[in-house]
Amino acid sequence: MERPLLDDIRDRLDEFTVTEKKAAHALMANYPMQGLGTVANFAEAAGVSSPTILRFVARLGFPGFAEFQKKLRGELESQLNSPLARSAELADDPKGDPHVGQLLENVRETFAHLPKAEITGLVKLLSDERKAIHVIGGRFTDGLARYMAAHLRIVRPNVTHIAGQQGNWLDQLIGLGPKDVVLVFDIRRYQAEIIQFAKAAAKQGATVALVTDSWMSPVGRIASHVLPARVAVPSPWDSSLALMAIAEVLIAGVTRENQQSAQERMRALEALRNEIDPSTEDRGTGPDI
Repeated sequence: MERPLLDDIRDRLDEFTVTEKKAAHALMANYPMQGLGTVANFAEAAGVSSPTILRFVARLGFPGFAEFQKKLRGELESQLNSPLARSAELADDPKGDPHVGQLLENVRETFAHLPKAEITGLVKLLSDERKAIHVIGGRFTDGLARYMAAHLRIVRPNVTHIAGQQGNWLDQLIGLGPKDVVLVFDIRRYQAEIIQFAKAAAKQGATVALVTDSWMSPVGRIASHVLPARVAVPSPWDSSLALMAIAEVLIAGVTRENQQSAQERMRALEALRNEIDPSTEDRGTGPDI
């Protein structure tokens, strides 16, 4: 499976000059659409000169801007592929179904290319008990949001899973501000309602963080932390395994960061359970409470 250009850019940020980094950040913030216009438009968005854009493209290994755009268009076509279209492609695949191998490769590649500083920064943000956490996901990622919120509620206070009818989400925007963190799970095809919720929260001063796929949800443009995962597998459906792995790494990190208070909350929860149902007392006190 061909490596997304976005991964290459993220891995090589330290190689770029100051102005080339501006070009890289502009492209990552609106990937891949920022690179599909003219050189002049790209330069204006990045706040650099047109020659800087051409040097940036050359540093990425492309002989010219046309070849760079051809790569971006190919990735965009893959991003917009529907499950039905991908199913038709797979029907002619003579290699069989190397599904398990690709699942494992997705997890390896995801963590091989995730900047450690991004994970550490997001763990610290989610561990800050002065802030309230609001977790939201889309059609296929709401389960991940629910899983994340259920664990975080055990180890820290003020965690909400934004769920239910989308019309009710607006109620939860009321009062969001600088003391709130909105953690978004969003993969292709990206949901307009999720994007609008994140934008509205950011406009009100909330910090937005994103767990997404390699093509990056538009929420990434306003997110302070972005953790992309590999999701493509030889199937009509994208895989959530690497996304789940990111969620579990974040949960484990918050638990370690707030170790004492997390243990106190778990003991208190276990005591409450024993009061409600004394028969649970001998079932163990593991963290899966």
